[in-house]
Amino acid sequence: MIYLDTHVVVWLYAALTNKLSNQAIEAIENNQLLISPMVQLELQYLKEIGRITTNGALIIKNLNCTIGLELCNQSFVHTITEAIDLSWTRDPFDRLIVAQSHARKIPLLTKDQNILKNSTLAFW
Repeated sequence: MIYLDTHVVVWLYAALTNKLSNQAIEAIENNQLLISPMVQLELQYLKEIGRITTNGALIIKNLNCTIGLELCNQSFVHTITEAIDLSWTRDPFDRLIVAQSHARKIPLLTKDQNILKNSTLAFW
């Protein structure tokens, strides 16, 4: 089981698998795939500011049907408790996505260098 960061979800939806590392592709092919609800919110934000053209719910629905991507339903309170100690970032999306990974002790697939540097569960 692994969590996917927002950019990984966008690349999978857009069929931009050439942006993924070999380790990332292997992890996607061999694990149950989860996302934090913050990924869905960030996708919506990206649509609203014009960085992507499809809304988050549609992206997630499509990836659920094609690759089995699931939205994590872990308690938000538990996630916030973990996020309080993640003072290395001011990005609320990153902070909560990483916190969800830490709360469940499940690896997070990301190319984000700040997350890779600061999260023991992050990998690329």
